[in-house]
Amino acid sequence: MCIRLRTQKKSNFKFNLTINLCQCNSLFVLYKIHHSHFSPFSPPPFCAQFLSFSFSHGRFATVRANACLRRSLMAIFSRCNETKPIFVGIYSIGGVGILLSVFFIVSSLNSSGYTPFASFSSPLGRRDKTSPLLTDAISNGRNQDNSTTSKGSLTLSDSEKTIPIWKVPTDSKFPKQETFKLTEDMVKSHAKDNVIIVTFGNYAFMDFILNWVKQLTDLHVYNLLVGAMDKKLLEALYWKGVPVFDMGSNMITEDAGWGSPTFHKMGREKVFLINAMLPFGVELLMCDTDMVWLKNPLPYMARYPDADILTSSDQVIPTVTDDSLEVWQEVTGAYNIGIFHWRPTEASKQLAKEWKDLLLSDEKIWDQNGFNDLVHKVLGPSVQDGTTSNGGLVYTYDGTLKLGILPASIFCSGHTYFVQAMYKQLWLEPYAVHTTFQYAGTDGKRHRLREAMYFSDPSSYFDSPGGYMSFKPRIPKSLLLGGAHTVDSHFALVNYQLKQIRAALAVASLLKRTLVMPAIWCRLDRLWFGHPGILEGTLTRQPFLCPMDHVFEINVMLKDLPEEEFGPRIGFREYSFLQNPSLPKHVKESILEVDMCDRNSSNCNPSNITRTDQQGFLRLPKNSTQHELVQVFSSYKDFKVIQFSSMLDVFQGFSDKDMATRFRNRVQRYVGIWCCVMLRDPGHIYYDMYWDEKPGWKPEPPNSRKDDHPPWA
Repeated sequence: MCIRLRTQKKSNFKFNLTINLCQCNSLFVLYKIHHSHFSPFSPPPFCAQFLSFSFSHGRFATVRANACLRRSLMAIFSRCNETKPIFVGIYSIGGVGILLSVFFIVSSLNSSGYTPFASFSSPLGRRDKTSPLLTDAISNGRNQDNSTTSKGSLTLSDSEKTIPIWKVPTDSKFPKQETFKLTEDMVKSHAKDNVIIVTFGNYAFMDFILNWVKQLTDLHVYNLLVGAMDKKLLEALYWKGVPVFDMGSNMITEDAGWGSPTFHKMGREKVFLINAMLPFGVELLMCDTDMVWLKNPLPYMARYPDADILTSSDQVIPTVTDDSLEVWQEVTGAYNIGIFHWRPTEASKQLAKEWKDLLLSDEKIWDQNGFNDLVHKVLGPSVQDGTTSNGGLVYTYDGTLKLGILPASIFCSGHTYFVQAMYKQLWLEPYAVHTTFQYAGTDGKRHRLREAMYFSDPSSYFDSPGGYMSFKPRIPKSLLLGGAHTVDSHFALVNYQLKQIRAALAVASLLKRTLVMPAIWCRLDRLWFGHPGILEGTLTRQPFLCPMDHVFEINVMLKDLPEEEFGPRIGFREYSFLQNPSLPKHVKESILEVDMCDRNSSNCNPSNITRTDQQGFLRLPKNSTQHELVQVFSSYKDFKVIQFSSMLDVFQGFSDKDMATRFRNRVQRYVGIWCCVMLRDPGHIYYDMYWDEKPGWKPEPPNSRKDDHPPWA
């Protein structure tokens, strides 16, 4: 049914109001305000804009309100005091007519059961309760959602309105486990535009899963599901309002560890899950939990509607410089199954089935290797049918499956993002980061995301009771930029930083504060095999800020080592910690700056502190003793952050020999290896926290396997 109303008032000023009401699948209200020049007092030109109410299946989906209507009315009435009385009446009649028309339409809608303005005012109002762990993070996410909504419309589908995320269940009783069985109805109720995004894991990855869900919901992506491999995770996610299903895996709740038999079992569960979901007829974006979304990936996947599978890869050399698919002929890295998109085609279903059968036939086959072997049975030619949407697709597997390789510059691996920063150098916006190419297990993955400020921690992480300590590293230009990039120059640079970090760890231990680690500069990349320093063809710059796990054994630093042998645990945070938006104001602004001075100088008195509000400044004598440090800073425990201008010549060493021994036992285990010198076996070189105490120390690989052990062993 369509109704057209038209009013027209003719005088020296012509005012036309046209209202079109068409309610079929959608209802549009279009106001056109025209004018003609009639006098020097005529109001400024009006713009023709519209207010649209869209409905889908009888439910409110979107409201777009344009401020032009308001500006037009204001323009009318603002000139009333400048024009003739007769025109004042004309302007008033026109303005009132518009308002009455809008009121009539809205009233009609409300009488039909629609409440568009109420819905528009709080599109994300369903997230009124959040999990205790992520209360602060989700609150920040809600603020971001609201700010985005105010700039444009936000469309909420039926599933988004009926399946709330982050809303804690009100029933105190946990439902029967059969309720969480994966079914077609469950999947389709959460899908949007026939697409579902899925990850899975066990309880050990709880924080990764919550972070994964939060990243998506912050992007207004809600068509997601999480598979729980153990009952502990199933219950925990349910009580936090995360859509979860039971995988029936009865998996252990601890971290399996990369490469372990349990790790491989978890990988097989992914293959079983793909085979279970493809028959439901939905498109499946399958993800590992150790990745984060930075941008809504669904529009990108939709650019290639003919692709049966779009997969990420371990490619480290760019084959394209824009956001198009990789040139498949130039891809040498393995296809990485941590991020890949499946369409429910016959070819993809057949591949999934053969992949499952292959893994069941030999428990030693790694799921990713099995996938790569199958799709490489046939590789080529390119898919060509005259459409640009197929650019970059290739026939694989049985010659009918169409595969696309997602660009590693924006669907980033741990190397293209954290080492090369490829997206920055190509001026692209990354969609995702997968924490591959790292060397400290699950703890290293978490730390990398924290360095990038992509990990949602509880508020307690940002407010340690003992406070924090940081320092500004000092690096001579010659070490950073001078000479060739060799093994010797790399170790000279890193060792110079290690000496400062060792002193900082000692001072933090004495003051019982958490150390904010500095960013670490490297000249050479770290890999698992011999290489010339950086991989040829990559965009790795030298020197570069390397991830902390390139040098430090983060997983060892977090272990609960016996205090009687290793002394007290030394807390630490990532180098970006003090810049994290989640850092509370009372921590960020409570800083005591410490500068070093000659103790014989007249103004070198640590008891003389300059205070300004919550900040302070003091001068500390160089080479302070253990007793001096403890005594001086015991008076400044009210400062949340102590920031040293340098760690050079701050601490002369422990006076307590037992404490010194335990500290040495601990921190010498903190550093790992650099890998690897070419054509040497073994080819790795151990970092040594106490390299400076060994005259003639040189960075060299072990002479033999027999000599292959860390310096402290």
